[in-house]
Amino acid sequence: MRCMAKNKQKFYYCLFQSKVPNTDSQGRKTGGYRTVYGDAVEAMGNISAATGESQAEVFGSMEDYDKVIVVDNAGPVMDENTVLFVDKSPAYDKDGTPLFDYTVKRVARSLNSISYAIRKAEVT
Repeated sequence: MRCMAKNKQKFYYCLFQSKVPNTDSQGRKTGGYRTVYGDAVEAMGNISAATGESQAEVFGSMEDYDKVIVVDNAGPVMDENTVLFVDKSPAYDKDGTPLFDYTVKRVARSLNSISYAIRKAEVT
């Protein structure tokens, strides 16, 4: 019932690609790294309004998430390194880094669906 078409909402996700060393203006490595993500991909899923007891059972006693996205097995294949655009459209900074609003915290796969616990991204 959770994956019925009328319950699905649109969201976007970007998959992790790599970590690239930061360089200064002369091309020398600074010791820091920046994360590179793929392009935003549109997907549909049942996005919960907030956390609750029914979702808590899926992820055990983990309370470090704000919402849950449930997709059927034909849905997107995301992992804990994936970033999401749930409450806003995809946007990028001048370097092409996504300005996402959620991150995937945990993945729970079942026979007919996949549940993703997502957490609001910290604004830096």
